[in-house]
Amino acid sequence: MNFDNKETYMFHSRSRKIAAAALALMAGIAICTQPARHMKAADHAEATGVAGDPGADLADVFAFLDPNDNSKVVLALDVEGFIVPSELLNLSFFSPDVTYRFEIENTGDARPDASLQVTFSPQTARNAPQTATIRFFDRDRRRPLWQFTAPTTVQTLNGSPNPFVVTTDPKTDVSFFAGLTDDPFYFDIVGFNRFVSSVLAGKPDPTRLQRGRDSFAGYNIHMIALSVPAFMLRGQPSNPIIGINGVTLRSNVAVRRHDERNGEDEDKSNGKLVQVDRMATPAVNTALIPFPRKNEYNSATPEDDAAGRFANDIVATLKALGTNDTNIGILANVAVVKGDYLRLNLNTKNSSAGEGENVTTPGYTGFPNGRRPGDDTIDTLLYFIANQQVIGDNVNKNDVALPTIFPFFAQPHQPLENPIIDDNTRN
Repeated sequence: MNFDNKETYMFHSRSRKIAAAALALMAGIAICTQPARHMKAADHAEATGVAGDPGADLADVFAFLDPNDNSKVVLALDVEGFIVPSELLNLSFFSPDVTYRFEIENTGDARPDASLQVTFSPQTARNAPQTATIRFFDRDRRRPLWQFTAPTTVQTLNGSPNPFVVTTDPKTDVSFFAGLTDDPFYFDIVGFNRFVSSVLAGKPDPTRLQRGRDSFAGYNIHMIALSVPAFMLRGQPSNPIIGINGVTLRSNVAVRRHDERNGEDEDKSNGKLVQVDRMATPAVNTALIPFPRKNEYNSATPEDDAAGRFANDIVATLKALGTNDTNIGILANVAVVKGDYLRLNLNTKNSSAGEGENVTTPGYTGFPNGRRPGDDTIDTLLYFIANQQVIGDNVNKNDVALPTIFPFFAQPHQPLENPIIDDNTRN
């Protein structure tokens, strides 16, 4: 296969023009309504099924144009959050039984047209990297169009973290990173829950949002990030919008055997892959789906969304929050008609990772147009919850600065030394 020929990777799809501004508005509202009374924010342990399976528990998905080179798209997903620095070594591996997948939709419907799939070898030692295998599939997923391997970044308990290991495949120009990073999500869980409770009680109290404490500060998370030439993800040239859905899967058969020769237990997984979790537009499951159906939503697909499987629940939840009919209609159209994808317009230029910007910033090009690490998704959410009135959770940036180069996520928090008082976490 000729990796220098861009047409080799172009997906043949029907053309469908979409008004970029309207799509951005609709996607924004889709992520911006969180009426659940008890919430985890983003999708950190939002349902019982994934809370009991942290290795497959998706927290957030990111999709944005590389601010240093807009010909490349950065895709990232993170799992198994709230890793404290003292557990850097014990909890620093990716589950070898989980398949991590980016589903790519580029024809304007609900069905994925391609996928990037990442799996990991077992961890053999705390000071040795795992080997990640990265594969790119077309729609039928019968055999990869290309693949390569790369090491993960090994962690240390020293005061300074190890440098990030980034691998660039010379044939495809795809770069890869996997390892612990600072959790880039910033949000006051307690303040927001208190505010939502006041709304549901019929007495909205924005002062509940004034704590200004980032519930994710000081914690680490398992991050997978890729930098991919945009032409590999794009459909027809007339349609610049791609949709990204993060998915975790496990084999439907798992067997644990005890080896009498060496006294060790051995796990074997095989059979058809079964979806454990999915994540695209922030807060759809966490906020809009009733608790009894959250596990069902995680195992469903964007095509199920488009068939109306969760439409009535979404509308009912929004009405409970007092969201007006206009915003409910826009949200229902996005969440039902085209399924839950994080939509990114490849023709909209991007020059930053989003820090210090918000949805009302002049020239704003971030979330809900894709999602950058620094985008203030909660303030965007609150803006639409309040029917486009400007309010916020008083947490306006990540607890540590984001780097300006790939993978664009900060290094993990390390254990602190005495006599420093640990005030990194802000619960």
